[in-house]
Amino acid sequence: MKLTPRACAAIIVFSLGLLAADSKNQAFTGIVSDTMCGAKHTMMPGKPDADCVRACVEAGSDYALVVGKRVYTLKGNKAEIDKFAGQQATVMGNASGNVIQVASIAPPKK
Repeated sequence: MKLTPRACAAIIVFSLGLLAADSKNQAFTGIVSDTMCGAKHTMMPGKPDADCVRACVEAGSDYALVVGKRVYTLKGNKAEIDKFAGQQATVMGNASGNVIQVASIAPPKK
């Protein structure tokens, strides 16, 4: 089967679109929390926020990232996310609605 130049161009454009779809990682900087407490940790008064986050996650809540007034659910390596519980972090990942598929997490750049 011989492809026309127009068909080849269409295949190339389609392939580039697929590659771009895989690389939609964005940077999000906020506080690592949990989906139960969000920005306010009132469940464990007098305890550090990190303790509350870990207790809520252990009880079944998901990790979350609070960015301004938005709360994103974090999906990914829980052990890596846990290192930043209650702290500010920069998450690289693909967002879909209010869920971020975490590619990496690191301290924010100063």
